[in-house]
Amino acid sequence: MKNVFVLGGTGFLGYFTVKELLKRGYKVSTISRHSMPTEDLLPREVEYRVGDINDMSDEDIQEMLKGVDGFIYAAGADERTLPEAPAVKFFYEANVLPTQRIARLAKQAGVKKFVLLSSYFAHFAEEWSDIPLKHNAYPRSRMLQEEIACMEGQEGMDVMSIRLPYIFGVMPGRIPLWNMFVTKLKDQKVVPVLGGGTAMVTAQQVAEATIGAMEHGEHCGKYSICGLNMKHSEFHQMVMNALGQKDSRVKVVPLEQLKPAMERIDEKNAEAGKEQGVHMSMMAEIQNRDAYLDPADTMPILKYNEYDIRKSIEETLRKCVQE
Repeated sequence: MKNVFVLGGTGFLGYFTVKELLKRGYKVSTISRHSMPTEDLLPREVEYRVGDINDMSDEDIQEMLKGVDGFIYAAGADERTLPEAPAVKFFYEANVLPTQRIARLAKQAGVKKFVLLSSYFAHFAEEWSDIPLKHNAYPRSRMLQEEIACMEGQEGMDVMSIRLPYIFGVMPGRIPLWNMFVTKLKDQKVVPVLGGGTAMVTAQQVAEATIGAMEHGEHCGKYSICGLNMKHSEFHQMVMNALGQKDSRVKVVPLEQLKPAMERIDEKNAEAGKEQGVHMSMMAEIQNRDAYLDPADTMPILKYNEYDIRKSIEETLRKCVQE
């Protein structure tokens, strides 16, 4: 396997994946909907074009993928999007339908390995049967996206998915998404958080795990990756530290104290004809739990490395503060 196509190669995860592919000697091609945020973002040896793959004909996509051995799908809508209600329609059209078409065309073009970047919401939607997370539009679309890609690959193309938790790192020309936390917490004296925690990785670990899935994964394998588990309270304190707010403090509060406010956000969204992919009331339930993963479940299989996650968080937050 020598030639790999990355859908979304100038995005955050695509950028790190392209760099790691080149480091390992792969020939890389990519298409992105937006031009490079900096002129020299990708090395000259990367075959790069600007365009929306969803606007291309089947024949043009198959021609573009001629001679490609591996396909990495680093595109789609995530849970931060607030679409018109019903959200399930939006996420189905944004994530499921394009993946089904592209996976089918990739297989027809002779692609042998197809790696889909998914979400750990799909993992916990399966694990936590006591709450209706799997009925929320975003995780529901992610699970269906994985399943439909797997079915399209049957008898000819191995399909693997990487289920991603919180991701940290910086790249040229883009402001980290964690800037929203910095903006929200700036000048706050007391920040209430729920008592749960989350799995975390660096963007470099995502790149290594993605390539590891392509090289070592099994068809229909769903790999929930992790580098570190951390309480939300500790992460929020790191944001405070980055802001230099020494007199601010993080306060862990019970679910019943915060959930009503989250429910009101859902109500206001509904009044405006909007719906989030994961309802805020459900997000409260999630953030009150430890959404933790065990690196030992995937690291030996995908062969991604350990990194200093806290150092990566600090670097990411510094860039957010500077912006």
